[in-house]
Amino acid sequence: MRYQATRLVRTGARACDNARMPSLQDVINSPASTDSPAPARCAVVLANLGTPDAPTAPALRRFLAQFLGDPRVVEIPRIAWLPILYGLILPLRPAKSAAKYQTVWTKEGSPLAVWTAKQAVMLRGWLGEAGARGVRVTYAMRYGQPSVATQLQALQQQGIERMLVLPLYPQYSSTTTASVVDDVYAWLAKQRRLPELRFVNSYHDHPLYIRALADSVRAHWSREGGPADQLVMSFHGIPARNVKLGDPYADECHATARLLAAELGLKPGQYRVTFQSRFGKAEWLTPYTEPTLVEMASQGIGRVDVMCPGFTCDCLETLEEINQEAREAFMHAGGKEFRYIACLNDSHAWITALSAIAQQHLGGWPVR
Repeated sequence: MRYQATRLVRTGARACDNARMPSLQDVINSPASTDSPAPARCAVVLANLGTPDAPTAPALRRFLAQFLGDPRVVEIPRIAWLPILYGLILPLRPAKSAAKYQTVWTKEGSPLAVWTAKQAVMLRGWLGEAGARGVRVTYAMRYGQPSVATQLQALQQQGIERMLVLPLYPQYSSTTTASVVDDVYAWLAKQRRLPELRFVNSYHDHPLYIRALADSVRAHWSREGGPADQLVMSFHGIPARNVKLGDPYADECHATARLLAAELGLKPGQYRVTFQSRFGKAEWLTPYTEPTLVEMASQGIGRVDVMCPGFTCDCLETLEEINQEAREAFMHAGGKEFRYIACLNDSHAWITALSAIAQQHLGGWPVR
């Protein structure tokens, strides 16, 4: 899709009628924001991957059972996979994962949950300023709470007739975006009265998303006194088999990286694209992030900037896997300086991009 986003940010189409901007507590404590002087009939649902309820082994067991039990995530026949999941992984992995979550958990809760809630609140405000004051904004988690079914049911009970589902995954993959769609249709299959639905599949090349990433890098360089020796862009990995079967994820990651490098004025030798979070023994997208960083350090590349463009908010995979484990591996291999660049989180440039994307996909829905 070719995007023409710049005029939509503050002056976008009036998709629905008036509603106030909810507070952060409104979003966190209730399934969907409810206060409105006139009933809204449109809603944007931000969908993220999800997080355990607490950094404990029981909470991680529930979360991992749902996550790793999704056939979109692990494409092994159920008759072979479920005995492995319930017999080997779930008895052992939750305690180890809980220890990792404890290193990034905040007083407000899981970083992913906190940032996603803040993004929903800010998007509501941005849409209101753009004229779409009657569009309700909420968020849902594919795994964990608040679930997709819970949020969609709450919106329907509030009279919402049109729902735009906007996954917080800039690059499309069957393992992420398609899984959200599956979850939405599982809820739809149980309904008699169906809302109108739209999905945002990908925005990996949206100019405002690229600009938001570039702004975050430039701000980092300004604070640190300039660029490091190289910029490493680490994306979440997926099995290589998925790409061979037609998943466009790898192409979209590389497209994002090229556009970001062009925006920053970087030449090919000044940045690298890597993939993280490999699970199991199968081949995933390469090069893998941590081994690449170790190799860079051994080659005398002492200073690196590391960012995760595919993650729209900081979470376990960025804060623990990259900023702790990968940092330690790089420094142990002889690296001199590891500089982590935070995810987009609640940056104004990112919410501006999110607002433009939402407005484009809300376009044409009649106002009642």
